[in-house]
Amino acid sequence: MDGSMVIIGGGLAAAKTVEALRDKGFDGAITVLAAEAHLPYERPPLSKDLLAGKAEPAALYPFDADWYARHRVDVHTGVRATKIDRAGRFVLTDQGSAVHYDKLVLATGSRPRPFPGDPEVAYLRTLDDAQALRARLGEGKSLLIVGAGWIGLEVAATARAAGTQVTVLEPQPLPLVKILGESIAELIADLHRRHGVHLHLGTGVAGIDVGDAPGGRVRADDGTVYEADTVLVGIGAIPEVGLAEAAGLAVSNGVDVDAGLATSDPNIFAVGDIANHDHPVLGRLRVEHWATALHQPAVAAANLLGHHEQYTRLPYFYTDQYEFGMEYRGHASGEDRVVIRGDTDTLDFLAFWLDADHRVLAGMNVNRWDDGDDIAALIAAGTPVDPDALADPAVRLDTLAGPLR
Repeated sequence: MDGSMVIIGGGLAAAKTVEALRDKGFDGAITVLAAEAHLPYERPPLSKDLLAGKAEPAALYPFDADWYARHRVDVHTGVRATKIDRAGRFVLTDQGSAVHYDKLVLATGSRPRPFPGDPEVAYLRTLDDAQALRARLGEGKSLLIVGAGWIGLEVAATARAAGTQVTVLEPQPLPLVKILGESIAELIADLHRRHGVHLHLGTGVAGIDVGDAPGGRVRADDGTVYEADTVLVGIGAIPEVGLAEAAGLAVSNGVDVDAGLATSDPNIFAVGDIANHDHPVLGRLRVEHWATALHQPAVAAANLLGHHEQYTRLPYFYTDQYEFGMEYRGHASGEDRVVIRGDTDTLDFLAFWLDADHRVLAGMNVNRWDDGDDIAALIAAGTPVDPDALADPAVRLDTLAGPLR
């Protein structure tokens, strides 16, 4: 197929879209517009190995400059797309150029949710953010994190390993309780406390007074004042949908895409953090995790080339915090019933989230790496399971999918 493809974005989703297009035989022009001054890169190491000093920036790039050159991909770094002209099929940039497309892929990702008033605090979203934060960690240094979400907790674990004094303020009664439920959230809170994190739960933030930015004083809603060399805000992310909205695409909690990742304009697709996907099994949802950016591009690329595929993978994410390593599959909430199999005291267990009909909505394997496929099969089956059998390590997981016996 000839023609031209333009990809807007500088993350893993952009890189994998390029790869998938070439792997599937597309021989036309490919242009990537990446707003950051870096080749497209992966973001999970930003709060893990890169922040810990165990990896250098080059390790984050799925492909180097030579790879893009060999595959005839024109990558423009430090160039931001400013407007999509759907009628003329071109993208305007902040460099004053107009890039024509036959098909367009939006992989613009998300940005950190700012703290009200926009104080000069630290955020962690980009490679530059991570390198700046890495230089501020170590013995004798202090870090205050606003928000005990995944990013905040991963940074807390990495900072403690570097000898940094860490304080976390979180308005919810437990970290991640709305996602994981009380039992697993309490386990994670205890884990961080054991590793020396000063975890203040049920504590909101009334204001931040920045001194030697990004350090300063944080005023909690109970009047307590905390000081730290660095204040990091991790209170969620906002999908980068401005281009899509201005272009008149359907947007609701992200860019609305069908099961095959096409937007309301059949010539424009969206992948990764911004894709508000009509999942064939789970319904409409948007997933801000690495696996989405890794796998959605192959389906989008196939459909860009005239096929009719659907993205059916279950949501997946993972985390490593101290001795707690886990994988999570599926989609549930903290309101769903949690069933535990194994020993939570030794962090060697599985957890399952069940709906009212005893169907498995999601599953987590903690420090156990051979159960992922069986967990996925239970979720995909969509049939009731016996909660007692699910909790019993003597009962094989692969025997549980099906009607209650």
